[in-house]
Amino acid sequence: MTATTLPAAAPVAVDMGLYPEIQKFGATDISACFSCGTCSATCPMSQTDGTFPRRIIRYAQLGMKDALLSSKELWTCYQCGECSDSCPTKADPSEFMAATRRYAIASYDRTRIAKAMYTNPVVATAVAVVLALFFALFFLSSHGSMAADQLLLWKFIPEDVVHTTGMVVMALVFLAGIVGVIAMIRDVGAKEGVSVKDALGSGAGLGRTVRALWYAVGLESFGQVRFREECDSDETAKALPWYRQRGVVHMMVVWGFMGLFAATILDYGLALINVKATGTPVPVWYPIRLLGTVAGASLLYGVSVLIVDRYRKANRSVTSSMPADWVLLALLWVTAITGFSIELALYLPGAPVWGYWLFVVHVSVAMELVLLAPFMKLAHVIYRPIALFYVSLAQQAKGTTK
Repeated sequence: MTATTLPAAAPVAVDMGLYPEIQKFGATDISACFSCGTCSATCPMSQTDGTFPRRIIRYAQLGMKDALLSSKELWTCYQCGECSDSCPTKADPSEFMAATRRYAIASYDRTRIAKAMYTNPVVATAVAVVLALFFALFFLSSHGSMAADQLLLWKFIPEDVVHTTGMVVMALVFLAGIVGVIAMIRDVGAKEGVSVKDALGSGAGLGRTVRALWYAVGLESFGQVRFREECDSDETAKALPWYRQRGVVHMMVVWGFMGLFAATILDYGLALINVKATGTPVPVWYPIRLLGTVAGASLLYGVSVLIVDRYRKANRSVTSSMPADWVLLALLWVTAITGFSIELALYLPGAPVWGYWLFVVHVSVAMELVLLAPFMKLAHVIYRPIALFYVSLAQQAKGTTK
């Protein structure tokens, strides 16, 4: 009888310092976890063949860093907290998943800024303060005179200074973030067995890609469909008015941030093609002004609710906070409230002096917010849609797409 030789298993790199490293990002002690699977069974977001958060916890316990960072499931968790509520050993898998996402953001970041901000409260605070002061002093160094009869913000700080600074900031953000994005796409794509040729090399592949993009960006990122349907489905969430539910609040923040970004780009674009010079007085119903107003209101409301909920520890997802979480919320809130106040000043009679100084605060904090985007929770705006894209491809492969 001839013995059958089985193919050798591919070697797996093991990093025994992985779990202690994740703990630095806020993970609770999960040594009590014995992989019973209760968390995965109760998770409303788990796919039919999914085993997260149990799978992610095991990766961390076994030191399987590459497997952990290439898992799309890491980003499909919305931290509703049902897994922690049902855990028989109180291992708190929900907070562990949040900490692991912070660890992943820091791992994708080659500058190590994200790690410093997440693991060192002094550094996180210092970075926020120093950057705000730097931008404020930079803009003030080039300021002009304050008109007395009309609020001429772009005469106070020349528009070319703000636009040039914005372009430099965007370039730095792109360079800082693109390396991590490419690494994530490469790792998750390899694990899921999806290459560029699979996604774009045929009509069928292109069709799957378009559907996956619509699911990831349209339905989930902007619509928060599964978040609202699944993670707001428990009795506590249902008892809240619709405008206080987590899915709606997060949706308002996403809409607000992206709407303001779009309004800024459109205004700058119209100036480039000489349709409307930057700073030209326009009525409140002017399309770009209206977009900015509605988006600003959406952002201000959503961020205000998030701040109140985090302060009160209103739900499982905000029972634990890192300094970087507060820094992000503060930057978003200041950007929104100063923007609204400046718009109010533009329509007041005369030229209130405080409008000029608020403008300095607004542009300084907005620049800082964009510059720090790859290093804080705002990076979810990029990483989560990428993961959801692969989730949709997997669903299409199994024929489970609705």
